[in-house]
Amino acid sequence: MSRLADYKQALLELMEVPGVTGYESEVAGRIASYFCTYTDEIRTDKLGNLIALIRGEGAEPRPRIMVAAHMDEIGLIVTKVEPGGFLRFTQLGGLDPRTLLGQEVIVHGRTKCHGIVGSKPPHLTTAEERDTAIPLQDLYIDLGMPEERVREQIQIGDVITIVRSSMELQNGYIAGKALDNRAGIAALLECLQEMNRLWIQADVYVVATVQEELGNRGAAAVANAIRPDLGIAVDVTHAGMPGVAADLGMKMDGGAVIHNGPNIHRDIFARFVKTADQQNIPYQIRLSQAPTATDGNAIQITREGIPTGVLAIPLRYMHTSVETVCYRDVQRVGKLLAHFVASVDRSFVEGLACYLKN
Repeated sequence: MSRLADYKQALLELMEVPGVTGYESEVAGRIASYFCTYTDEIRTDKLGNLIALIRGEGAEPRPRIMVAAHMDEIGLIVTKVEPGGFLRFTQLGGLDPRTLLGQEVIVHGRTKCHGIVGSKPPHLTTAEERDTAIPLQDLYIDLGMPEERVREQIQIGDVITIVRSSMELQNGYIAGKALDNRAGIAALLECLQEMNRLWIQADVYVVATVQEELGNRGAAAVANAIRPDLGIAVDVTHAGMPGVAADLGMKMDGGAVIHNGPNIHRDIFARFVKTADQQNIPYQIRLSQAPTATDGNAIQITREGIPTGVLAIPLRYMHTSVETVCYRDVQRVGKLLAHFVASVDRSFVEGLACYLKN
């Protein structure tokens, strides 16, 4: 099977698997079935992180590398059952409320209940209301069920996912929900396949993390347990689109995004750039003046500090149900990560300990 057909299709399938932040077990099981192709050593920790170990071929003690992409997606959660059986809800992880009206959803109660997000129609609103986005608290979910039946099936705290089929657009672009960060998971799969034909000197922990959308909680826990010599976070980043300043949006199909800034160890950044040049992998650089809003934040400040790098995939329409990436960028991130990992030896790791250099 070709790589493009194989893992592009895997990504399209993973996008549709429920895995709202804090409730990732279903998607974790699906990802584990892919990771198992490359390792027999795979486990889930107490928080739900999925951890696969690929042992290196170098002499012991080998460097320990952790590469992580979060598998959780944004979603919704039930807060109240209204008279008439309508459901009030709030966000889990920051879904853009402007995009919710008219969405189809599944409420994961005792059974999976299909519904739609509704609100007061424009005919019944004031002129002022029609000129503003509908507040989240004014939206509700209609299951089309009698109130008694709703109360039997649904309770406060039940998770809600958006219903959205994955779409293949033109020119290798794909769109749908949960590309933040199932695209990063696909990049890990591309990395694993590329690593399979390289000589790897380090022990590599490949991690699908949980609860990134709630503050990088999964990455903090797993980095604390693994204690890697260095950590790499793989995530998405904002891409260029109408209305977005040029310096805030990376180019779609422009290559892997290599983060730089205070969240990033300078030697890891330099090695990524060198590796991309050597392998003729298209790349672009994003300067992050503050923490990168990725799992890299948590990895960097775990224990006494872990040298950290961040790779990203340009993505449009973040935190909506029509997030969009170019799959070639996913492949480029995966290939760059694999060749970076292959370049890491004991001397490189020892050099990371000397952060301040002339």
